[in-house]
Amino acid sequence: MTFSKVTHVLFDLDGLLIDSENFYTQAFTNVCGKYGKAFTWELKKSLLGFQGHECAEKIIKELDLPVTKEDFMKQCQEEYEVLFPNVQLMPGAKKLVEHLKSKGVPIALATSSSEDSVNMKMQNHTAFLENFHHLTMGSSDPDVKKGKPDPSIFLVCASRFPEKPKPEECLVFEDAVNGVKAACAANMLVVVVPDPRIEKELLKDATLVLRSLEEFQPELFGLPPYE
Repeated sequence: MTFSKVTHVLFDLDGLLIDSENFYTQAFTNVCGKYGKAFTWELKKSLLGFQGHECAEKIIKELDLPVTKEDFMKQCQEEYEVLFPNVQLMPGAKKLVEHLKSKGVPIALATSSSEDSVNMKMQNHTAFLENFHHLTMGSSDPDVKKGKPDPSIFLVCASRFPEKPKPEECLVFEDAVNGVKAACAANMLVVVVPDPRIEKELLKDATLVLRSLEEFQPELFGLPPYE
């Protein structure tokens, strides 16, 4: 099994490189609970890959919360400040990112999070971020007009490599259905490491589905193999 050769790699952040999704769930659960509402997996699943304001809008609408988008986001922010310093890298993330960087493969981050959010989550992992050629942070980037499943973030991110790679020369790593849709819409290859609760049918358009980044074999996409 081999796939088209790629030259550039784009990584999502939350739920793929770092274990932050559980913290988002905890924050949303706590805030919704103040209004007597339950934040369910079904709702959570529909938000994966969304920008922060899009998450807030959908949660408020779906649960009919008596709160403005701004106030909801402010309450979540207070939760994040307590939770996010505890974020850890996902299994295989450090090894893969550092391997690609050491072999001269251009890599970048394409996350729906804002710059402030990334800084908060990665405060104990700043050296890890230095591996990336650039960081594209959708919620605070004026060039990213829409969140995933729109392809904007991946197209913007790829355009910032000096080599200006074609979309089909880019490989995206994702964990969410909306991220897979965005990568496909951008005409890029996509490896997905999903939450095990996500139905396989929703991932049928992914180039490759893995249980962990530890399973990834770079040579399948023409990238330098692990030594």
